[in-house]
Amino acid sequence: MNDGTPSQPRPSGEMPAARALALAEMIQYSTGSVVSRTIHKSPAGTITLFAFERGEGLSEHSAPFDAYVQVLEGAAVLTIGGERVAATAGQTVRMPANIPHALRADERFKMLLVMIRG
Repeated sequence: MNDGTPSQPRPSGEMPAARALALAEMIQYSTGSVVSRTIHKSPAGTITLFAFERGEGLSEHSAPFDAYVQVLEGAAVLTIGGERVAATAGQTVRMPANIPHALRADERFKMLLVMIRG
């Protein structure tokens, strides 16, 4: 329970512990661009928020570990190993390690990206 005392110091942008947060409110859209904010980084992996304007995306790439996209608002199309996957708010998509993937926002879109090393 939060008793009103300040949280322990944490790295810049790191999500505070023992607090309920509205993730979609922690990142804002920026006209014509993609915005990202890392909220956790450790040897085990990273957790990053993204906000995409309509028509923006990430070009095809791969990563040496699994990644999970949790759609917070809006909709996007992911291409994973050549297969198109449409995802909307409330849905999660796994992108397997070493498989090429890309993303395009069909409308304004916010997501939480969790990458797990291991």
